[in-house]
Amino acid sequence: MAEGTTTPSTPPTPSPATPPPSSADDAYMKRRALRSGSAGWLLLTGLGVAYVVSGDFSGWNIGLAEGGFGGLAIATLLMGAMYACLVFALAELSAILPTAGGGYGFARRALGTWGGFLTGTAILIEYILAPAAISIFIGDYVESLKLFGLESSWPVYLGCFVIFIGIHLWGVGEALRFSLVVTAIAVAALLIFAVGAFTDFSAGNLDDIPVDKDAFGSGSWLPFGLLGIWAAFPFGMWFFLGVEGVPLAAEEAKDPVRSMPRALAISMGILALLALLTFFAATGARGSNAIQAAGNPLVVALQGDGDPTPLSRFVNYAGLAGLVASFFSLIYAGSRQLFALSRAGYLPRFLSLTSRRKSPYLGLLIPGAIGFALAAGTGDAARMLNIAVFGATISYALMALSHIVLRRREPDLPRPYRTPGGVVTSSVAFVLALSALVATFLVDKDAAFIAVGVYAVALAYFAFYSRHHLVARAPEEEFAALAAAEAELERT
Repeated sequence: MAEGTTTPSTPPTPSPATPPPSSADDAYMKRRALRSGSAGWLLLTGLGVAYVVSGDFSGWNIGLAEGGFGGLAIATLLMGAMYACLVFALAELSAILPTAGGGYGFARRALGTWGGFLTGTAILIEYILAPAAISIFIGDYVESLKLFGLESSWPVYLGCFVIFIGIHLWGVGEALRFSLVVTAIAVAALLIFAVGAFTDFSAGNLDDIPVDKDAFGSGSWLPFGLLGIWAAFPFGMWFFLGVEGVPLAAEEAKDPVRSMPRALAISMGILALLALLTFFAATGARGSNAIQAAGNPLVVALQGDGDPTPLSRFVNYAGLAGLVASFFSLIYAGSRQLFALSRAGYLPRFLSLTSRRKSPYLGLLIPGAIGFALAAGTGDAARMLNIAVFGATISYALMALSHIVLRRREPDLPRPYRTPGGVVTSSVAFVLALSALVATFLVDKDAAFIAVGVYAVALAYFAFYSRHHLVARAPEEEFAALAAAEAELERT
């Protein structure tokens, strides 16, 4: 089969070694069912862009303070390559195993229960911390726009969680359509911003950050030297962070075998274009030095220290829409990963119960409560983002490794979609993900060690309790069990 082609999927043949489901199994799964067929490829594509679009409006520019224009440009190029390779690998894996487990399900099949839990926990760290950070950014935008006289404080954060979790509880179809509309507004605003900013573009503005002459390899394009490239990795990721969450919607998608690869590829292409336009337009219009520490870099790029213009005001409001889109979508992704881990017994099982509208209500409410507490209690969005990136990079490395292992160990596994480049592609993603993981320690070692501590507590829970209480009838577990049983039959 040619690389990058699609063919109808062939489900795994049930093995006689697998016992039939009992009525108790049926009742358990019935109380943990999602609404299938709610999302086609367009909604899934919108979801992929929505996860990420807030990163174009804020956050990425802090990388200029770590690597300068040249350092952040190279970091963004490398991280873009990592995400592109990862997305192609995930397209293959999601067509093989289209379940709500996403990365956990892929790693469970390839790396066993430990690999599944390590991956799923890393994804949860990302999807609980990132919305908490974004709620603070939303508060900053609300305050800067003087909306209703509100300040960036806990009432705004609470309002974000209550309103948008409420929409998710109403139903997945309604939630994804809402996300698509808000995302479309944000994307349109980015294109309008680029047109306006490029009218003031000057190449001399790109490398105007003062040079640290003591840094090895420093110059006007790399003011902080070669090490600055590496330190800028987490901020180059901010243009793409979250797109890997699209497979988490597999159980609620229409024809996920075909729609998942398509949605992943299109959303990645859109995000790459937006990153290119935003990065060059913002730095070229006002200068890298002027926007490196700005909370709203696109607005600063348009108006500098002057009075607001109609365009800068519009972009400011649209930036709020972009933050809402990502906040809203990341809540969705976190709830589905928690749902899948809980349904399979890796986390307390009651967390996977669904409502009459087939929404995992506790999977939405409990991470939301944790995220609100973190936002209100710390107010430190930058640290929470670095912890989120720590979790993300671990999950990327393990998902890429899962693709490599399945290609080597199960070459004849039916693959409706095949990753272009095969294991070479996923190997590139694996190496770059590990490099980005190390970079989190360069940016904020305290945040990285906090993430290590959270990870250690979760692993202790799995080691001493939950791995002994897994649910064999969960789709991801059943798929892995069928594979093991078939392999055993082939050996006999």
